[in-house]
Order: sequence, then structure tokens, then C-alpha cells
Amino acid sequence: MIYLKDKVAVVFAASGDIAGAVSRSFAQHGAKVYVTARNLDAVKALAQEIKADGGNAEAAKVDALNETEIDNFLKKVASDNGQLDVVFNGIAVDYNEMGGRPLTTVATFKQFMAPMEKICGSQFLTSRVAAKYMMQTQSGGTILLLTAALSRSKLPNVAGITAASAAIEGLTRVMAAEWGGDGIKVIGICPGALMETKRISAWIESSAKHLGIPPEQLIAQYKAFDLLKTSPTLKHVGETAAFLASETGIAFNSHIVDVDCGKMNIL
Repeated sequence: MIYLKDKVAVVFAASGDIAGAVSRSFAQHGAKVYVTARNLDAVKALAQEIKADGGNAEAAKVDALNETEIDNFLKKVASDNGQLDVVFNGIAVDYNEMGGRPLTTVATFKQFMAPMEKICGSQFLTSRVAAKYMMQTQSGGTILLLTAALSRSKLPNVAGITAASAAIEGLTRVMAAEWGGDGIKVIGICPGALMETKRISAWIESSAKHLGIPPEQLIAQYKAFDLLKTSPTLKHVGETAAFLASETGIAFNSHIVDVDCGKMNIL
């Protein structure tokens, strides 16, 4: 099934593994995809890959934390196409921006606020600007936010990103309530730990070092909570995003959709 035929989609922070996978799936499902990031070379390479696979993609340099850049870019996309149907923001925070995994009693206020300012702040900016142009073009459309299951977990030493993840989920529900009357649905995507991504690999290495255990032991502990004998992949996340952005995906408006194949330790 082709979910997004003739739709116009914009992906922010598309240089990341998850946003890249979402971009590929959008294109495979028929959307014209604008892939953006601060790293122009990275998104140019992604756009070329999508085109080589038969998709339609354009690359642009946009800082997902700069509201002026976001506004100027989405204004142009909406003007050039007469519509703006899907927006996904895959921005993430590096562990070094949080000072690693410090105890809450040790973390500085700056370290605690880093995820809130970067990931929640960016989602706020891209979502509200996207909604403005979806309303102007009467596109309806879908805004997809990225969150993490830390919001519903009980893990030590990750206060900042846990609080930011919970904030993104709350923001999702508020925006869905505000913009539903304009035909805009807002959904949060919450992938499980994707072992194939560079970010999770770095997290495993950092956490294992912090805990003084082999990385393989930490992976085994995480997988012990799996309900199935399988784990989510980047392809699963991309395909889920394309489905949620489709007309059929309207049933999930305002929801946080877990893409983790089921976990016993996540509410």
C-alpha cells in the first residue's frame, strides 16, 4: 500500500539515523520529501540516495532550533507546492551535552536543561510553524514528534532527558487539542532502543562503562524485557511514521505510539 502519494513532507534533523529512515519511508510511499539539517552534506547524500531509489527528495540546510530558518523554509515549501502535509522532527541530544549520566544531585542546571531546550524546544518550534502553514494552505496534515520511552521508565542518572521526553509527550497532546479543528493531527513516535543507531551504541558504551559491566550484559538486560523474540529496526520506525501520516493513521491522533515490539518495563 502506498500511504503518501502526492503528499509534501518535511523532515528536520534528517542527518540522524531515525530521521533518515523516516525520510526514506516517506519517499517510498510516494511523498515529495524535503530533508533538512544543519549538516548540508549529510542531507544532500540522503537526498541522492532517495532519488537513486526512485524517490523524490530535496535537501536544504535548516537549523531546527532557529525559528527564523524554520519559518522561512516552511513558507517556501508551502508556497512552492501549495500544500504542506507532513512534518517530522528527529532531533536528538548527545550524552556529552548532558555531561554523560550524572546523578541528579551532581548534574548542573545547564546539563539538566540541555535536553529540554534542544529536543523539546525544537519540537515546539517546528510544530507550531508547521501548523501555521498547514492552516494557511488548508492542507490538514500530520505533525510527528519524536520522544523516548524514558518518559515512562525508572532509570537513574538521566533526569534531564527523561523530563524532556515526558514534556514532548504532553506537548503532543496539547497541540493535537489546539489544531484538531483545522484538520491537523499531532502524534508522538516513541521508538525502543534501536541497536543499529549510532546514538544507542554510544549510550550502551557510556552506560556500560558507568556501571562497570560489559556492553553485552547491558544489551542482554534490556532485551530481557522484550515481549517478542525480535527488536524494532529503523525500517519499522520509518514504516510506522508513513502509516501514521496517512489518512488511515488518523485513528492515532494525539497518541504516543510505541515502536518497540512490546516491552514489559514500559507502561
